[in-house]
Amino acid sequence: MSFNYLTKITDINKIFLDKFLKEGSTVIDATMGNGYDTKYLAEKVGETGFVYAFDIQDVAIKNTTKLLEKYNLKNNTKLINDSHENILEYHTGNVDCIMFNLGYLPSGDHNLITKPDSTINALKDSLKILNKNGIISITIYSGHKGGQEEKEAVLEFVQSLPQTDYSVFMSKFINQINNPPELILIEKR
Repeated sequence: MSFNYLTKITDINKIFLDKFLKEGSTVIDATMGNGYDTKYLAEKVGETGFVYAFDIQDVAIKNTTKLLEKYNLKNNTKLINDSHENILEYHTGNVDCIMFNLGYLPSGDHNLITKPDSTINALKDSLKILNKNGIISITIYSGHKGGQEEKEAVLEFVQSLPQTDYSVFMSKFINQINNPPELILIEKR
């Protein structure tokens, strides 16, 4: 017997997001990476929806472009070579979902990491454009240099969100070694 659903935090995240995402939604992948979340979001929102995806690394744009072209998903996406901190410079309308995967590009330079200040600024701006009942998902990878500081900053920020306006949920593996990833979901009331 093998495990199917409780092995990767990104798969667990999609179990939750599948309940929120719908055809025609506008969504943001705040940390594009190799494009797998961008692809997932583009499939979920369909031809009538739209995905804005951000990354500071040229290799992320290249890898994601190739992946989206392979699956014919380029028409409902815009890839932006900039920090998630600048979301509002590219989109000021409301969105249904914003995904963050914090840390570094797995196949890239591990010295290029998301940072607490830019991540908190991006989260603040994300809350401004999030629709009522919209969701922000934050997958935190903290096992690298600087990762623990970012995790602490994110936790402090989300714990300060008023319960009257937001529901904040956290999920993590408790029997895995080496700083397993953690998932935070924020729903706007």
